[in-house]
Amino acid sequence: MNQEIKLQQEQRGSVWEVLKTATRLGLTSFGGPIAHLGYFREEYVNRRKWLDEKTYADLVALCQFLPGPASSQVGIGIGFMRAGFWGAIAAWFGFTLPSVIALVLFAYFLKGTSFSDAGWLHGLLVVAVAVVAQAVWGMAKNFASDRPRATIAIAAAILTLIIPSVFSQVGIIIGAGILGWFLFRSTPDSKPVPISISIHKKTASILLILFFVLLGVLPIIRQFTDSNLIALFDSFYRSGALVFGGGHVVLPLLQTEVVPTGWLTAEQFLAGYGAAQAVPGPLFTFASYLGMASFGWEGAVVATLAIFLPSFLLILGALPFWNWLRHHPRFQAALYGINAAVVGILLAALYHPVWTKAIKSPLDFCLALAAFGLLTVWKFPPWIVVVFSAVAGVFLSFISS
Repeated sequence: MNQEIKLQQEQRGSVWEVLKTATRLGLTSFGGPIAHLGYFREEYVNRRKWLDEKTYADLVALCQFLPGPASSQVGIGIGFMRAGFWGAIAAWFGFTLPSVIALVLFAYFLKGTSFSDAGWLHGLLVVAVAVVAQAVWGMAKNFASDRPRATIAIAAAILTLIIPSVFSQVGIIIGAGILGWFLFRSTPDSKPVPISISIHKKTASILLILFFVLLGVLPIIRQFTDSNLIALFDSFYRSGALVFGGGHVVLPLLQTEVVPTGWLTAEQFLAGYGAAQAVPGPLFTFASYLGMASFGWEGAVVATLAIFLPSFLLILGALPFWNWLRHHPRFQAALYGINAAVVGILLAALYHPVWTKAIKSPLDFCLALAAFGLLTVWKFPPWIVVVFSAVAGVFLSFISS
């Protein structure tokens, strides 16, 4: 018991350190949600050791189950485990604010600007290949190192690629959990590192109930008011609550909410989407651009809070139950299979969309290989590799033009 208390105390940190770390990640984490998980793993697990590899993998698996932006939910969960409720706020705020500011300013000053041919942006897409490859390699060594789990990982990657359904990843993880439940029942495993979850299960249950209440009540309130901001809050809350599969999947939902209503034109929507690809941090901050372009500063604030609120309610509501379940032997066996499947899903994402969007020529592959070497062999900080890749992308664009 004393050892468990000691471990829990060591995991506590200050809100300020969470905010500083998350803000640095928010300024340098390019490449989309899968790349973000790679940046998080390097910073929170390898560099700062705020949580161990297994806890991180378990948390990623949990967030794959939940609707909403998985990388943001992982960040919120880590912030909460590190510094409580305000730590969760700080982790989200730091990771999200840089891209919110960039997209709001774009909506205000730079309408119509295109980033599609920017060499530095292509360099950032290429570095995402190296970041994701590093994450897949590191997690595979821990969670798919034997024949049964490697087989699960490979099968998960194949199924993810040939069945690109919104719900396929959830089904694959459930299937892997069932396999793990039966295959790894007798596998000896060390107990998970104790995590201090400073929220009662009753409070967590209230948060989960609130998630569903808002989902049902907001459309009704919208019908009885002429407030554009309430309508905006309803539209973006629903989009954040009902999307599985990450930031790109939310785009059709958002387009349906803002273009047919006349809040934005299709051209404005696509221009903002192009800008969202060029900034670090979560793609869900595209909502900040849409809110700003539709209803000004108030719209930006309302849209941003609304689209991320479901993530807070779900992750804080689920964490206590997840922490309880992961200590049960049968559930640990299921996690053996689930974590192997997560490796496979990341491997599939390394190919599509990360590789297919970034690697267009042998020079692109050379840059990705160089970035991978800087990260894994030379142990350069990720932000330095990001800057190097952006500059190299500009250079390569001049060579190929």
